Amino acid sequence: MASNTPATSNPLLDFSGLPRFGEIRPEHVTPALDVLLADAKTAIERATEPALPATWQDVVDATDRATEPLARAWGIIGHLNAVADTPELRATYGENLPRVTEFWSSVGQNLALFDKYKAIVASPAFAGLSTERKKILANALRDFRLSGAELPEEKKPRFTELQERQAALAKAFSDHVLDATNAYTYIASNQTELDGLPEDVVQAAREAAQDAGIEGWKFTLHFPSYFPVMQYATHRPMREAMYRAYVTRASELGSLYGGGQADWDNTANVAELMKLRGEEALMLGYRNFAEVSLVPKMADSPEQVVTFLEDLAKRARPYAEKDWQELRDFAASELGLTQLEPWDVAYAGERLREKRYAFSETEVKQYFPENAVLDGLFKVAETLFDVTIRRDDAAVWHPDVRFFRVEDRDGSLRAQFYLDLYAREGKRGGAWMDDARSRHKTGDGGVQTPVAYLTCNFSAPVGGKPACFTHDEVITLFHEFGHGLHHMLTRVDELGVSGINGVEWDAVELPSQFMENFCWEWDVLTDMSSHVDTSAKLPRALFDKMLAAKNFQSGLATLRQIVFAMFDMRLHVDFDPAGAQSANDLAREINERYHVIPQAAFSRWPNTFSHVFAGGYAAGYYSYKWAEVLSADAYAAFEDAAREANGSVLDAATGTRYRREILEVGGSRPAMDSFKAFRGRAPTIDALLRHHGMSNTPAQ
Repeated sequence: MASNTPATSNPLLDFSGLPRFGEIRPEHVTPALDVLLADAKTAIERATEPALPATWQDVVDATDRATEPLARAWGIIGHLNAVADTPELRATYGENLPRVTEFWSSVGQNLALFDKYKAIVASPAFAGLSTERKKILANALRDFRLSGAELPEEKKPRFTELQERQAALAKAFSDHVLDATNAYTYIASNQTELDGLPEDVVQAAREAAQDAGIEGWKFTLHFPSYFPVMQYATHRPMREAMYRAYVTRASELGSLYGGGQADWDNTANVAELMKLRGEEALMLGYRNFAEVSLVPKMADSPEQVVTFLEDLAKRARPYAEKDWQELRDFAASELGLTQLEPWDVAYAGERLREKRYAFSETEVKQYFPENAVLDGLFKVAETLFDVTIRRDDAAVWHPDVRFFRVEDRDGSLRAQFYLDLYAREGKRGGAWMDDARSRHKTGDGGVQTPVAYLTCNFSAPVGGKPACFTHDEVITLFHEFGHGLHHMLTRVDELGVSGINGVEWDAVELPSQFMENFCWEWDVLTDMSSHVDTSAKLPRALFDKMLAAKNFQSGLATLRQIVFAMFDMRLHVDFDPAGAQSANDLAREINERYHVIPQAAFSRWPNTFSHVFAGGYAAGYYSYKWAEVLSADAYAAFEDAAREANGSVLDAATGTRYRREILEVGGSRPAMDSFKAFRGRAPTIDALLRHHGMSNTPAQ
């Protein structure tokens, strides 16, 4: 096949090694997809020939070999679209998105291919297949049904239209959020507006203004610029202006508050997406899209998810009410804020934290320069999982990106990963892990090692000093690296269930949230701390204050997540996009019912809720809390080991068991089976409540 030519002039058609970032241009995209789509379609046609035997090698293996290059190339294009957006790349991505979506829809609806898979399952040879291959076949049959393979032929074109239109709407949603975020600037022109802000934030704003050729200090809605203003700026009008712009991005109010153009309003996109998802669910025989979404997940039904969330909300509410009352009392008595507005909440919270625990996030941040944090993170992984992590070389899409390799103790290559840490123009906000390629056996009997993208949006270095991370950013880095470990340390050689492939969506967050726990361990933090000016380790007294403040306002934080998750679930269960209530109306209703902090009347946060409308979490946002139950309970095994041995949570024996039973098996068995294999029992919520300081009802 042309797609296997290693010396091809089109870098998107070269799969002989790592992606040729730096050479890839928008004009390469369409010609590459012409070849890859043709190869894939030919392989599907061959696999569905009536005379071809229904065997693993002739059907499953053959189609996987032909479609994997397409998936890898499109993954590269999608990745660049997320981290190096340009008008040209955005245009060609948008032009080709319907082609790729239509192809995958046609595969999912291919009744002849579906019949081949069913024939393999029904054949005598099925009993001799490995557990991994049986799992892949079971997943495939499920996915064929969810893709409309059993629909009457006359309904399949409409089903394909639904997929293509939803993909286009998700892309438009994401583009509008990015454009609205990029469009806003706040130019501070005097020192009064800078009062209270950390020195590095002010310096970054000064450099941003100089780069733009303007006087003063330039602040944006990118999180490393926006959030310190909310936390530290004493100038209330500045906080209010930026808050209003932030929560009205990509809405009909965006232009009013400086957050962009009217045609970036996502309101219509949300309504149409919900209409199309509802139609898809009915076509597949389900009552609502939430039921469709939960088919491949651990949760059994929307009702089970709602019950779980309501139970957690009930447990958290007394703590949240106490948090909110304390914050209002403090703001009134200490800050003169008798009416606590939304743009005051983070500011007052940080002041209260500083007073109660006698430290600030800015103080802590100086102890976590980037290289020290990375060394500490890698040491945790090396100690627990018996690997070595070292720098490596590869072409990258931006000079700030670094590349690493993960080796087994014998020096053999286990995996590699790209690390893109800093926020910048043209890069989607947030943090995520994605796979550049997955582990699987190759045709020559070798093994393709996995490669991951690890992406964050932290502040870049300023003033000649290394980048320093807040403790929250350290936690985010550990979180994404946990996803990366799940992808990279797999031992499964079958593509469909290696790494995170085939893992239930509401269990995918287990390894990521598990890793966050190490950011609260003294021996781990001291190893990764080195004051940016003095190289001093994190003082024990400061760590003790951080630990005391760990669950500061945890009740409020829990209810905030429950509002997001409940909004997402309700939206996909009983929301009528043609009704009088808008998605933003529903968000306000959910907030009033479950939160204790009122929502601003002008807030349009659903219009930037990319997880649900552009990120694959539709009727799945609850999985963060669901998986947190699993991750907290899994981490408790390390706490138990430390207590029993009077030692560290970096217990190699427990780490080996965790690696073997959770990380290495990937999606080759149900997540609950993996958890039970590690813990020896089903999970309980006890550890989660204890970690959040909510194991007992507070005094009233």
